[in-house]
Amino acid sequence: MQTLKNHCQLVLMTVLVFALWRTPVVLPLKILIVFFHEIAHGLAAVFTGGQIESINLQANQGGLTMTRGGSPVVITSAGYLGSLLIGVVLFVGAVRSRFDRAMMAALGILLLGITLLYTRETYGVVFGAIAGAVMVLSAWKLPELVNDLALRVIGLASMIYVPYDIVSDTLLRADRQSDAYHLAQLTFGSGKMWGGIWLVVSLLVIAACLRFGLGRGSNFTPRPKP
Repeated sequence: MQTLKNHCQLVLMTVLVFALWRTPVVLPLKILIVFFHEIAHGLAAVFTGGQIESINLQANQGGLTMTRGGSPVVITSAGYLGSLLIGVVLFVGAVRSRFDRAMMAALGILLLGITLLYTRETYGVVFGAIAGAVMVLSAWKLPELVNDLALRVIGLASMIYVPYDIVSDTLLRADRQSDAYHLAQLTFGSGKMWGGIWLVVSLLVIAACLRFGLGRGSNFTPRPKP
């Protein structure tokens, strides 16, 4: 009972995100997480010796990253798991650190930079510019509490969205040319197999985050965090 009390805000946020999941209220969060997904593909290319050519977003929660060089296997695998790790870092960072405004500013600058350098089509440019600008303004003008809660919601939504998206794209619609389908073409097995592997890994990462990343309590407090 005490454990539940110490994490009651997390429980409440999770309930609210699920309750609003199919409403327009959560749509910007979903598009943002798709952006994280595409950014993860691009960063995987850069980290394995390649480069990003373009990153595009679509209003229907779709996206496409074009890269050159790098490791195709790592790049293809990075979308779901990379966006999940971004969500975990944002959430745990908000809970366990006192640098919420700095984290929000860094995230906003990252989105603005990637939008400026790599996004070509109108929707992605508008979304990336607005999202990045709102984050920078939030970090500059709004108090720690607002930035802390915003980072928690973004991180939590990313952790929820990734397993959901894996199931939807790779297990329920196995014939779709998803990341898992392309990884199977590059390596072995089937899209369903890789989707199942990614699902298990994502759930383990989320479990580890909840088990080891939250500490004894995750409720927001204006006092210094550990």
